[in-house]
Amino acid sequence: MKTFQKGQSLILLFIFQTAFSATDVIIPTDQIFRDGDTLVSSDGVFELGFFKPGNSMNRYVGMWYKNIPDRKIVWVANRNTPLTSAGGLLKVVQPGLLLLLNDTNDTIWSSNNSRPVQNPIAQLLDSGNLVLRDANDDRPENFLWQSFDYPTNVAIPGMKFGWNLVTGTEFYFPAWKSDDDPSPGAFGLHLDLTGYPQILMKEGSKIRSRMGPWNGITFSGGPNDYQIPMYRLWLVKNQKEVNYFQETIDKSFVSIVAINPGGVAARWTWVNRTQKWITYISFPADNCDAYRLCGAYGRCSIADSPLCTCMDRFVPKDPEGWAKADWSNGCVRRTKLSCQGDIFLKYLGIKLPDARYTWNNANMTLEECREECLKNCSCMAYTLLDILEGNGCLIWYQELIDIKSMVSDGQNIYVRMAASEAETVADPEIKKRKAILAAGFASGLGIGLIGLSLSLYHWKRSISRQGKYHAIQEKNLELPLFDLSFILKATGNFATDNKLGEGGFGPVYKGVLEDGQEIAVKRLSKDSMQGLDEFKNEIIFIAKLQHRNLVRLIGGCIQGEENMLIYEYMPNKSLDKILFDQQRKGLLDWEKRFNILNGIARGLLYLHQDSRLMIIHRDLKASNILLDSDMNPKISDFGIARSFGGNETAVKTRRVVGTYGYMSPEYAIDGLFSVKSDVFSFGVLALEIVTGMSNRGFTHTDHNLNLLGHAWTLYKEGRSLELVDPCLAEPSNIYEMLRTIHVSLLCVQQNAKDRPSMSTVVAMLSNEGLFPSPKQPGFFTEREVLATKSSTRSNAVISANEVTITLLEAR
Repeated sequence: MKTFQKGQSLILLFIFQTAFSATDVIIPTDQIFRDGDTLVSSDGVFELGFFKPGNSMNRYVGMWYKNIPDRKIVWVANRNTPLTSAGGLLKVVQPGLLLLLNDTNDTIWSSNNSRPVQNPIAQLLDSGNLVLRDANDDRPENFLWQSFDYPTNVAIPGMKFGWNLVTGTEFYFPAWKSDDDPSPGAFGLHLDLTGYPQILMKEGSKIRSRMGPWNGITFSGGPNDYQIPMYRLWLVKNQKEVNYFQETIDKSFVSIVAINPGGVAARWTWVNRTQKWITYISFPADNCDAYRLCGAYGRCSIADSPLCTCMDRFVPKDPEGWAKADWSNGCVRRTKLSCQGDIFLKYLGIKLPDARYTWNNANMTLEECREECLKNCSCMAYTLLDILEGNGCLIWYQELIDIKSMVSDGQNIYVRMAASEAETVADPEIKKRKAILAAGFASGLGIGLIGLSLSLYHWKRSISRQGKYHAIQEKNLELPLFDLSFILKATGNFATDNKLGEGGFGPVYKGVLEDGQEIAVKRLSKDSMQGLDEFKNEIIFIAKLQHRNLVRLIGGCIQGEENMLIYEYMPNKSLDKILFDQQRKGLLDWEKRFNILNGIARGLLYLHQDSRLMIIHRDLKASNILLDSDMNPKISDFGIARSFGGNETAVKTRRVVGTYGYMSPEYAIDGLFSVKSDVFSFGVLALEIVTGMSNRGFTHTDHNLNLLGHAWTLYKEGRSLELVDPCLAEPSNIYEMLRTIHVSLLCVQQNAKDRPSMSTVVAMLSNEGLFPSPKQPGFFTEREVLATKSSTRSNAVISANEVTITLLEAR
């Protein structure tokens, strides 16, 4: 470190005083000694000074948001040792300590650093972090001391919550003793690492409530505040630390999490329009968040009376106590485990059980997780570790406790059961339960749609009164809605230069938000092939889906005649724009194509199996695959997607929607669709990625087969490599290409039952091995190719097959 002489140090301190107007730093010659004397961060957001809490006469040094009149204290220095008189002095002393002195010059609080420096200063940073550092060194790793290491009852963005594994230091949030006393009270919010990270509200050493293990997006069963675009949440987990962070994206958005003396954590958000703090979410949210209320294998539902029921195929361990609402002994399996031939049953929509006795592996697939659990008789259950990435394994080795039914944001878990339980699905009682659930679901859906309509109407009325941009969190949509003027500004009034393209929904425009974030705006046109039903459909589905290979919906706009969806902007646009362009397809080498293919497969697997809803996309095609700056794929356009419930595996419809060339035979001809319809579309897309040619309009000099028929013919003749795009000169991984072609042909087989599931597809793409031989693909018959002008917006080629296919809305 560069050293300075005494005279240079004085000059340097003068520069600091001048640069900051002595407002955000304390140097050894400065002092704060009375009410009204404060430090203010350079951006004017945070302020530090003396305050009196509640009705107390004691004085403390604390921090708050400067420009918010309804002051909430976000940090307290001397919370255990108040100033009991009017005097007081906060100062920095050599060789580097921050001291708080009382009126008799006794030190009542001090920073606990021990490393000396030549020119110590205290500075209030723009983040709200009060730091003690050398005036010549502002690197965070060299801070002598910082308030972020000593949180009180409030979490502000950027503050750590968790553990330093090197020093064994925990960063947690202890509540105040009372509104008048900021000393640590009985309650504290902790990040527990006994098993896989989860959040515990403790009273002393006793657990009072719990958010389930981290699932890649949020903590299972916790508040669903991860969908707010103004900030993002994430967990850092490595050998040095395990910490949970909140990062603010929109700096004008002020949001904190505060723990009150009664042990309730709430997210408070400041609303400029009303000049009030509002509570967005709180934890615990209801009686079902009381820790292990229903005992082992008991399931708590706030909508039920009584609150606790045994999980399906479990019975009360203490029937008499259970009848008296004493659920503490929980439930047991009605059929004991034998360890030989046990199975796993899938339970849906829950807050995952207490994870303190779990094991995890981030690299396993769900099937590998099942196999791992099956070979250990002590393994009681397993689930997907990371729902965002769609991989990983989390295993429970003891009884499952603290389970809660979730109306939304619940997860799935696979519980070990005796083999005989597999045959009890037809139980009349279970059928009755399923019928009740189905009726409840239908009723809830109807009420939800009515609520959606009322919420949209209310939003339109309120937005017209405000006349400026704001984003609100719709209770039913879980989606921010933006003012039309804000979107007009972002897109340059829908300037032609900003138009990215046009689809069935309408035109798509590029926009730039005030913070520089790029967006894509889908604007429903009046003559759109899709309408409000598809608009609502897309909102309902994609707002609830979170996966790295699904496009992220940022918000919406519903105002006057305008209906718009706002997405993250994909700089490389859609896959078809590159893959089918002779000049640009060279940008996609085999490594990139294979990565795109695997990403699409993982996204579909998430939709079919691991999402909160079982989703059939119904319009998977190259133009609905968007590419980010690194050519990673994102599945988009959920306007005609469909969710399945209960034991539904296939649905027949009279309204066939989709795109020629990608629809499966049973869907195009009979209106029957299932997950295997999407598998067929994936197989077509996979062949297009390998060949660089579109199935729609494919022609060959030797025959009138489509791309599927051509691939099938070459496969039977052992000439599959001839399918590979010629621009992939001297391919480096021939076996990977051949495996991809083989898997593609398995996906496009005529009979839906012959096609693999997406979980099998993901496994086959990743592993070499012996695969079954594919059978003849769908739509194999030769056709006469007629080049015609499409009735829609682009030139297309339509096939005249021997079989007449009536499509009501195919495009």
